[in-house]
Amino acid sequence: MTAPPSGPDPASVPDPRPGRPAARPTIRVATRDDLPAAAAILEPYVTGTAVTFDEDPPSPDAWAARLADLAARGLPFLVAEDAGTVVGYAYATPWRPKDSYRYTVEDTIYIAPDAQGRGVGTRLLSALLDACSLAGVRQVIAVVADDPAAAGSLPLHQRLGFEVVGVLRDVGVKHGHSVSTMLLQRSL
Repeated sequence: MTAPPSGPDPASVPDPRPGRPAARPTIRVATRDDLPAAAAILEPYVTGTAVTFDEDPPSPDAWAARLADLAARGLPFLVAEDAGTVVGYAYATPWRPKDSYRYTVEDTIYIAPDAQGRGVGTRLLSALLDACSLAGVRQVIAVVADDPAAAGSLPLHQRLGFEVVGVLRDVGVKHGHSVSTMLLQRSL
C-alpha cells in the first residue's frame, strides 16, 4: 500500500463559486445501470467541444467494456448521485500500456452542466484520488484540453494538489481546429 494521499483536505477546499450552495451528492462505485447517465453527461462534450478528443460518443458496449476493464484492473469508476440522479462521473485508466507505468493512471472526470460550480467535481475527484491511493496508484495524470468548456478542470485539479508539468501544443484536431493540452500530475 502507498502512503495516504497528500495535498489539501477536501473538506477544507473552498467552493469555486462562493455564494452558491454546495452539493452533497453521494459518491459511489459505478454500476452498469449508471452508464446511460454517464453517456448522457459526456455526449455534449463529444459533439460540441474539444474537451474530449473522442469524435463520436462511445457506444453502450464501449461503456460496458470500460466499466468491466477498470473493475478487472482494480481501478475506480465512480459516480456522483444527487437525489437519485447521476450528476457526474470519474474514473482512472492506465496511463500507458507498458508495465513500468503500472502505478500511474490518467483521471477522467465529467460533471453535468447543471451540477457544476457546487463542489460536486471537488468531492468526486477527491474520492477518485482516495480510491486510486487504496488501489496502490502512485501518480495521477490529468490531460486538460485548451477549450473554453474545460475552463473549470484546471482550477479543480490544482485545488486538489495537481501541478502543471507540461503543454502539448496542437496535438489534436477537433471541429477543424488544432487543440493543445495541458498535462498535470499529482503524487499520491
